[in-house]
Amino acid sequence: MSAAQLGNRATAVWRLEGYGDTLRAADRSASTQRAYLADARAFVRWAGERGTTKPSDVTKKDLRDYLVFMTRRGDERTSIIRRRASLRSYFAWMVERGHLLSSPAARLLAPRPAHQLPKLVVREQLENLLDDDWGEDEWATLDRAVCEVLYGAGLRVSELCGLDLASVDFAQGLLRVLGKGQKERIVPLHRRGLEALRMWIEDARDAVVRVDSPPDALFLNRRARRLGPRDVRRILDHRVARGHVHPHALRHTYATHLVEGGADLRVVQELLGHESLTTTQIYTHVSKSRLQKVHRQTHPRG
Repeated sequence: MSAAQLGNRATAVWRLEGYGDTLRAADRSASTQRAYLADARAFVRWAGERGTTKPSDVTKKDLRDYLVFMTRRGDERTSIIRRRASLRSYFAWMVERGHLLSSPAARLLAPRPAHQLPKLVVREQLENLLDDDWGEDEWATLDRAVCEVLYGAGLRVSELCGLDLASVDFAQGLLRVLGKGQKERIVPLHRRGLEALRMWIEDARDAVVRVDSPPDALFLNRRARRLGPRDVRRILDHRVARGHVHPHALRHTYATHLVEGGADLRVVQELLGHESLTTTQIYTHVSKSRLQKVHRQTHPRG
């Protein structure tokens, strides 16, 4: 039997196609669908190498061994935790569909993630990024609008790429954002951000639109398609004068500056689209950390 036939047989036994169909029907994001299905497939391959050829043979010890295997391999804790969530989802689905009596992944513990403070964009980099003269062509206009919105509204990259022309309310100074879980929220945008968007829409966007361009998309890339996360990373890599800035760092910087400016934590939670206030509380630690650093560097007895 060929490797392809073996792969198809394993897929049938483990019902991965059905699991993938359920992920799509549940309206999960495309990235979540790909990650969860890839995680399930990776486990199936690993289990097969150990002689486990069907789901009913999987034990909790097998799953623990898999977590240990990934840890020893040097995988990031956050990746291991996500894969554990993927396996819990997959085996729970198998139980719901009646393919298993119980889930071996139930109450499966994963290594605790290291609580690292998010990286921020230093003030000099931020000023270089937003205040430099980038030129006046259509791509410079696009780049400025993208960076102003990323920092000015604290959006996730996927949220920025998903913005439509109708998402912008210039009269109210608001953006209608579709976040995680397809949840919509309204986010204010500062004057300079709105000006950058108006310039892109009125002076530059029509110059790059093609017949096959998505008509509703706010931002377009150089192929005249909807802007994607890789396009955003390229913009920042090209525009930052010194050093690399990850797009998500602008979101972290936005939230930290709000907290440092006295914004209520629940307001920041709402603006960021966080499900839990606990997630937002990390920015209070960031602020304290920065205060302590300044104190150490400037106090005579620091």
